[in-house]
Amino acid sequence: MIKDSILFRNSKSSKKIFLLSIVTSIIWTLGRTFNVYKYELVGAIFEMLWFPVIASMLILTILSLIFLIKDKLTFKSLNLYSFLIITMTILFTIYNN
Repeated sequence: MIKDSILFRNSKSSKKIFLLSIVTSIIWTLGRTFNVYKYELVGAIFEMLWFPVIASMLILTILSLIFLIKDKLTFKSLNLYSFLIITMTILFTIYNN
């Protein structure tokens, strides 16, 4: 029975992708929810970061999907949760008016 249980370990790349997806989602959600142009400095920082954040959302979605397939679609993989976080952020952006 012990031999049948396989320990799944997330790689460093999956942990980095997961952390980046959380940071990207937080930045994008805060930028869409609050008036970032109320303060000039915050608005300027948001203007500098909006394109890299959108690009990272696209890249992280593709990378997490590729690594999820490499991990054989296991539920213990952080890549699954990274994919879900980015997908939910994109859906929030599309359907939030």
